[in-house]
Amino acid sequence: MTYLVHTANPQFVGLWLSGVGWLLTGATLGIIQWRAWRVADLTFITSGVAWIGVWRVCFYSHTLVTSSFQIMYCKSMSPLDSFTPPEVTAAQVLVPAALVVGFCGNGAAIYALRNVYFGLEKRTAIRRTFALAGTLCLLSAACFLVPLLWNLNSVLANRTIAFPPDFHMPPAPVSQVAGEGIGVGIVGSFLMIVSGVIFISYRLPVKKGLWVERSRPDARHIDGSIVRTGGPSKDGLRDFQARENPAFHSDEQL
Repeated sequence: MTYLVHTANPQFVGLWLSGVGWLLTGATLGIIQWRAWRVADLTFITSGVAWIGVWRVCFYSHTLVTSSFQIMYCKSMSPLDSFTPPEVTAAQVLVPAALVVGFCGNGAAIYALRNVYFGLEKRTAIRRTFALAGTLCLLSAACFLVPLLWNLNSVLANRTIAFPPDFHMPPAPVSQVAGEGIGVGIVGSFLMIVSGVIFISYRLPVKKGLWVERSRPDARHIDGSIVRTGGPSKDGLRDFQARENPAFHSDEQL
């Protein structure tokens, strides 16, 4: 059984990185601070700042509150709503898909590490499982980065959103900045990319074959006695044991 635990130390670190990255990117679904709008009209948005997340728009208000929040007014956005911008719709579709793909990638990495630590002999399966885990982590990071960078570009371009009247949002902000949700998502995606590269870079140790010397045919004296010519012995060393030469003894007796 081949000892492979020492070969997967970077992959063990990669599993921790992918786990943390997956949790961070998953947290972005619940963070409403993807885009922060600064407004001039404080009639409803008394704090002067409204936050646009993946699923809802919220702002602090002393005149408008929702039942689930004491001092915050929130309205939900759906992919089916006509006013929902395409970058937000992309986030609503791709972020949950990326979470599923990232979960499968972490599961594949755990299975590969289990095979390594338990010393299973399926060496090719270990290599392929790590490659699968790395591919899934990279795919998950790509699914996260598409809506994150798209929304970041919308912030930098100061794009507007045509909200319905019941949202009490102005047609355009005075300015807007990227919120914590985009920053957390980018950090999580970066960790997923690093872990994916680590998983794919796994290499099995080279298996060195045993060198065996081919035995040579035994030589014979004129009188028919056999002389060993260096064939392999039980302990792997050449056997150079000499045998007595009867012709030599007959010459001594003369």
